Amino acid sequence: MRKAHEVERESQLRRWVIGPVGRAFNANAWTVPKHPWRGFSSQVVMITVAGLAYFGARMVTKGADSLAFSNAQDLIAFERSLGIYVERTAQQLVLDNRAIVTFFNWVYIWFHWPVVLGSFFFLYRNAKGTFVLYRNAIFVSGAIGLIIFITYPVAPPRFLDGFTDTVAELSTSYKFWQPPSIVNKYAALPSFHVGWNLLAGVMLFHATKTRAIRVFAVMSPALMTAAVVFTANHYIIDAIVGVAIAMVGLGGAVMIRRYTSRLDLTPPPPTPDAIPVSTSA
Repeated sequence: MRKAHEVERESQLRRWVIGPVGRAFNANAWTVPKHPWRGFSSQVVMITVAGLAYFGARMVTKGADSLAFSNAQDLIAFERSLGIYVERTAQQLVLDNRAIVTFFNWVYIWFHWPVVLGSFFFLYRNAKGTFVLYRNAIFVSGAIGLIIFITYPVAPPRFLDGFTDTVAELSTSYKFWQPPSIVNKYAALPSFHVGWNLLAGVMLFHATKTRAIRVFAVMSPALMTAAVVFTANHYIIDAIVGVAIAMVGLGGAVMIRRYTSRLDLTPPPPTPDAIPVSTSA
């Protein structure tokens, strides 16, 4: 038989820890058809905290210039060994065409955070289960990315000789979405511009049958992959690793969903065989 204070302790644990955490990660706990935005504020808080941690990595890698440039040369050598080092040639092909450069600058800027955040809103409003899967995939992949950013900083191609920083030189919009004061300039590997854009595309395609949205979901990752190379912001290997980590994040999100779906989110009722605790002397 279990004593009353043991039952109460378990009840408190479920009420104040397991319940809130489980509900945060389980869409069924806060899906109310008549109130589509119920619980949205808590999601904003979670995403904001994660975002602060993501941008906070900049302070950790501050001053890692020599290491970042050394790692960049190592990546280039690795790409050459694979026969895929084409970043400089690719940029030179488009550099003289201002219209093409402007287009891919636009893709690089407006298909990243606007798409990531816009997908959060769309999925929360229209497909909460997919929203939770997408959010958790971002969290898991972002945590992996933070470890890599901190332990293996890499200078992007735009900082190297022979490349042009088209976004900084030919655009001003990037300062709004990616202020230089908070962006980690040595976070070339992995490319979440590509990885998270692909995640958004997969989730949007899954969540809707609207043709225009589905076309965008398929086209945007492909355009972003080209954009990160043409704008000299990432190496090809960055995009490959970004996609791989995003898929690992999606796998982690599926595991989280399976686990939280089995959680009992309600406090347990008192058991009949609980032994009351005597208050008498």
